[in-house]
Amino acid sequence: QVQLVESGGGWVQPGGSLKLSCVASGFTFSSVDMSWHRQAPGMERELVAEISRVGRASYAGSWKERSTISRDNAKNVVFLQMNGLNPEDSAVYYCSAGAGYNYWGQGTQVTVSS
Repeated sequence: QVQLVESGGGWVQPGGSLKLSCVASGFTFSSVDMSWHRQAPGMERELVAEISRVGRASYAGSWKERSTISRDNAKNVVFLQMNGLNPEDSAVYYCSAGAGYNYWGQGTQVTVSS
């Protein structure tokens, strides 16, 4: 049974940073592409960053300049370090497994406000 459990969300002031984690189980983590997405209220879910099974990272839009996706295949964890956060980044952030975003976690809330 595939499980993805996100953590690390919370409240942060504008300009601040957060590091999200997603612990995976139920599949061979090192063989699967992973990704982070976000969904703000009333908005479509959108891609933030992806990392291939061999560690090649790609980012959507401005996330390339202010985030880093990484993975630890020994611990079955994918991370998202986010910097320079602004209120528009407030959303639920989701971890997904598979090149086709086949599996999803429950998400972790990120709130950016002063």
